[in-house]
Amino acid sequence: MNPLGTALRAWRDRLDPAAAGLPPGSPRRVPGLRRSELSALADISVEYVVRLEQGRVASPSPQVCDALARALRLSAEEHAHLLRLAGHTADPGRVPRHIPDSLLRIMDELGRNPLAVYDATWRLLHWNPLFAAAFGDPARLEPADRNALVWQFTGTMPTAIRQTAEERAAFEESLVADLRAATGRYPGDPDLAALVATLERVPRFRELWGRPAVGGHESARKLVEHPDVGEIALNSDILTTQGGNLHLVVYTARPGTDARSKLDLLAAIGAQELSARG
Repeated sequence: MNPLGTALRAWRDRLDPAAAGLPPGSPRRVPGLRRSELSALADISVEYVVRLEQGRVASPSPQVCDALARALRLSAEEHAHLLRLAGHTADPGRVPRHIPDSLLRIMDELGRNPLAVYDATWRLLHWNPLFAAAFGDPARLEPADRNALVWQFTGTMPTAIRQTAEERAAFEESLVADLRAATGRYPGDPDLAALVATLERVPRFRELWGRPAVGGHESARKLVEHPDVGEIALNSDILTTQGGNLHLVVYTARPGTDARSKLDLLAAIGAQELSARG
């Protein structure tokens, strides 16, 4: 086993399944995560996890390393070490994608609400079960396609969100201004440059990108037409971390609506489905 495989196995053995957000299951012969659980959390195949741990992968991509670091709850220093073991330099000029434990703890405390974490390019990194229940499960998409800007401007992910023309325009303007701010912070990030180049093929994005606006996306109104519980009226508020520029999006029930009871119902439906599968 090479140093990368040894480190991955040690980090997998160290992590308490409950701390990784996994429900209680059958008794375990050894502590830590099973390979199949790491595979599911990192959204890579079990076979690939095996090859990584056996040293049969020469250099996993930075994206795979980011996914493993999130799944294994690595610290920033451990994440950088993982990148070095995989043959990559932890480049401070690239968009950060490491989610610190402090942010994951906040998400646990706010778990009665749909929650999601995005990086500075609005790539979706992490979400809770209620987010998937309310908006659709992003796990069905390839990791490269999990980006709010791509969804908004290309329609690659079908959505049940309904917005007025004014709300849609304001939302798009805010997202694009936020992306422009990211290009100033991370001018050398190739993934960011590639995202902009892809989006510039869309006339609406190209129109907004041609404006000089620079800013941050902070809030929006969402009306979700859910197939099981009907319309859910939500507010979304964005909390951005210092340093990493990660966006924690918190969806809350709009005052004066029945959204809170519908979110609770979705949470209960999800719990029942988990019990049935168990």
